[in-house]
Amino acid sequence: MELLILLVLGLLVSLVVLPSVALIRANVAKHSIDDLSARLSSVENQVRGLREREAAATAPQATAAASATPKTAAVPPPLPVPVPVPSPLPKRVEPQPQISAEPARAKPAITPRPSIDWEQFMGAKLFAWIGGLALFLGVAFFVKYSFEHNLIPPELRVAIGFAVGLTLLSGGVLLKRKENAVTAQTLCATGILVLYAVTFASRAYYHFAFFGLIQTFSLMALITAVAFLLAIRLNAMLVAVLGIAGGFLTPVLLSTGQDNPLGLFGYIALLDIGLLAIAQRQRWNILAILGAIGTVLMQSAWITTFFVPEKYFAGNKVLIAMAVFAGFEALFLAANAWAKRTGQINRELLASAVALATVAILFAFYLLSFHTIAQRPALLFGYLFIVDLGLLILILLERQLALLGGLGGFAAFVLLAAWTRHELTTAHLYTALAFYFVFALLHTAMPVALQRLRAIALPWWSHIFPAFALLLVLMPILQLTPLSIAVWPFVLIVDLLAIVVAAATATLLPVVVVLLLTLATLGAFIVRIPDGLTGLPTALFLLGGFAGLFLVAPTLASRRLTHQTGTRTPSLFGDISDPANLSIQLPALSATLPFLLLIMVTLRLPLSNPSAVFALAFLLVILLLGMSIIFSLDLLPAIGLVSVLALEHAWHLQHFNPARATLPLLWYLGFYTVFSIFPFLFHRKLAPKSAPWVTAALAGPLHFYLIYQLIRAAYPGAFFGLVPAAFALPSLLGLSIVLKRTPLTSPSRDAQVALFGGAALFFITLIFPITFDRQWITLGWALEGAALCWLFRRVPHPGLRMAGVILLCVVFVRLALNPAVLSYHPRAAMPIWNWYLYTYGIATVCLLGAARLLAPPRHLVLGWNAPPLLYALGAVLAFLLLNIEIADYFSTPGAAALTFQFSGNFARDMSYSIAWALFALALLIIGMRKQSAAARYAGLALLGVTVAKLFLHDLSQLEQLYRIGAFVVVAIIAILASFLYQRFLAATVKQ
Repeated sequence: MELLILLVLGLLVSLVVLPSVALIRANVAKHSIDDLSARLSSVENQVRGLREREAAATAPQATAAASATPKTAAVPPPLPVPVPVPSPLPKRVEPQPQISAEPARAKPAITPRPSIDWEQFMGAKLFAWIGGLALFLGVAFFVKYSFEHNLIPPELRVAIGFAVGLTLLSGGVLLKRKENAVTAQTLCATGILVLYAVTFASRAYYHFAFFGLIQTFSLMALITAVAFLLAIRLNAMLVAVLGIAGGFLTPVLLSTGQDNPLGLFGYIALLDIGLLAIAQRQRWNILAILGAIGTVLMQSAWITTFFVPEKYFAGNKVLIAMAVFAGFEALFLAANAWAKRTGQINRELLASAVALATVAILFAFYLLSFHTIAQRPALLFGYLFIVDLGLLILILLERQLALLGGLGGFAAFVLLAAWTRHELTTAHLYTALAFYFVFALLHTAMPVALQRLRAIALPWWSHIFPAFALLLVLMPILQLTPLSIAVWPFVLIVDLLAIVVAAATATLLPVVVVLLLTLATLGAFIVRIPDGLTGLPTALFLLGGFAGLFLVAPTLASRRLTHQTGTRTPSLFGDISDPANLSIQLPALSATLPFLLLIMVTLRLPLSNPSAVFALAFLLVILLLGMSIIFSLDLLPAIGLVSVLALEHAWHLQHFNPARATLPLLWYLGFYTVFSIFPFLFHRKLAPKSAPWVTAALAGPLHFYLIYQLIRAAYPGAFFGLVPAAFALPSLLGLSIVLKRTPLTSPSRDAQVALFGGAALFFITLIFPITFDRQWITLGWALEGAALCWLFRRVPHPGLRMAGVILLCVVFVRLALNPAVLSYHPRAAMPIWNWYLYTYGIATVCLLGAARLLAPPRHLVLGWNAPPLLYALGAVLAFLLLNIEIADYFSTPGAAALTFQFSGNFARDMSYSIAWALFALALLIIGMRKQSAAARYAGLALLGVTVAKLFLHDLSQLEQLYRIGAFVVVAIIAILASFLYQRFLAATVKQ
């Protein structure tokens, strides 16, 4: 037992006394260094003054020497130069070594002693401190031994204790001279410890009648006051430090194993009050740290020793433990408030208060581990609210601790989440929701108060606590089967709180987080809807309400902020922390996410009738279009169109039934109509803009595939060519209205005409491909590409030209690089006049015609010269058509696919050679007439390939007659080409 006590004492000494001594010595050393620095600065000033006086004294001598120099130099001419030079130099050089030597001799005299006199420290101070502590421990052990063996009656023990304590105090006061200061301080500190111990024992262990609650409290207050008065009178922080150490050791040394929390922590509170008072009075800031450490150690020791065995977590006894932790937090908070009022607040005192608040919050986590307490959420969360509020009040006192509010709020929400995960029941749901909101409001209002009252700029994440509250709401939705409707008003209030705070703090980013979490909450609710669709109307009603809230309220807040911060062009894909960008990003996100939830509804639930989902989507579309008019958010119609299309396709792929196609067809046409007529209804306001007209023009082409597939599946006998014709009529009508009503001076007129004209051409060119099949699709693309290039000459919008060129390139790829084209139809009985002729021929004409339409200055597409590319692609298609016709002529009628062979048929091989040579000659002639080097080079290359084929293949494979014909024709062509080339080159030289 004695060994255990000694180990505890040694540990406490090492944790409390030795660090205190080290801190005291550090302060003493700091004062010594400051004194030496001041003395050194004084010496430097004296040296500087000596140098100035010396310089002033040597100046007349230098002047006299300079005036005497001409006389000595005038008699012998060779000698004047060396004579004056050495004479002033010694006078100027001599004073400087003397001045620099003086400080060198003065420095050892000023600082001859080391910074710490170890002999004085150990002999006069350290041994005195150790002796005082040993005396106190000896008395304490003696008293304890006498207690255990009943050697001395209790009354006599107390009397002896008081006598020893008073004797030590008297001796210390009598020896308070300067030369005996250390001994006096030690005796006083030891006497204070003895008086503390005897008084506490008389009340807590002997229960003397005289030592009632009031008497003991008064006596201990008197001892505390005497201790701190002596520390102030003797100006000795050591007395206070040893008094603190002894004060905290007293309950440990005299413990009888009985629980008395009120007496114990009342005593600790008195001790803390005294040390905090003296710390403020004498500016001994370290005392607050020591007091906080001792208090936390006593709290921890009491919890581990008495809390669980005494069953404090049952009944209302837990209030005692809560009062212990919250009370000491309040005590140190009050000390900081007093220090703030008197202008003496310091980092040590703030750190002590933060430490006590942290321990109080950690105790709430400890209480959560007891199921009995966890099932009393009002009690547990009420305690957490009190200690959390204390931390926030401390932050209001000192602006440097502003970020601690966020950390405290995070800890509070972690505790709430842990409780919700393991202890939440339906009976406690309302209590949980109330405290979710209370903590969200508390930690949301604190950053606003700091910004308004203290002008403290906090990061955006300090406003994220409404989002934490919504995260907590997700857990009841997923855990509780009978979910109360009260959850949704709570979600609404939290959303409004986040929006109001965002508007007040000019920080919109937390609103984005709250929006995502709100819709995630709705998504969790939707996931739990059964297949019987019970609860679907409620879910859709909630979804529509929250979607409207997040469309309107954040938009108003963002517009207000952008007006305050100035006008700047927002970017949909810019920095999300920029309010200007958020003014368009937030409405776009608010418009998109509800449709994602609707898509989730359609994919998960058996919605054979889409009216409920589509009706909500229709209302959201109307809201989006109205907001685009009111707030000039031009991108909202496009976002709405894309979202509606995704919803329509999701339902169509999952639930469409051809037997009941009328209702979805009406919905598809309704959405198409709304987006198409929207800009025309507000033509005056939207005339100078582009985005709404793009949406209206593209609504038809983007809805066409869905409606066309529906009609094909539901009405198989219909004439499908009428579908694109019907879609072309609204586009043509829109084109005519734009031409009539949009002024010629409008900057967006060309774009509008291009959009509606292109859409009309798109549908017109789809009539034939849809009426027929296969190659007609390619022909439709080719005709539309050429038509777009033609329209570009009338409406010079770059998009028309680029779209036309892209379509024509796609046509070339489809005809030249798609082997399936050769097997579209069996080989017809009539050669040459077949579908290859009109398919490849029309495509070639479209390519060449588009190249001619895009002649300079209309030739550049994204910086590239388009006509040469189109001419080249047209020439390649023409060459392919030539070879396809030869292969078709020599193919067997009724063959499933066209094949190319270059051996086995002499007439076919000869035809290939002659046709290639003629095509090469045609390219040469065109290149010469059009001054096109590329065409000439291509003709020469093809003619070279033909000649190589003639000599390497035809010479050995063809029969004599075919060989002769091939050689003769190719030779004539080659000669003719050579003749033409000579004429061309001669004409070029003359020019």
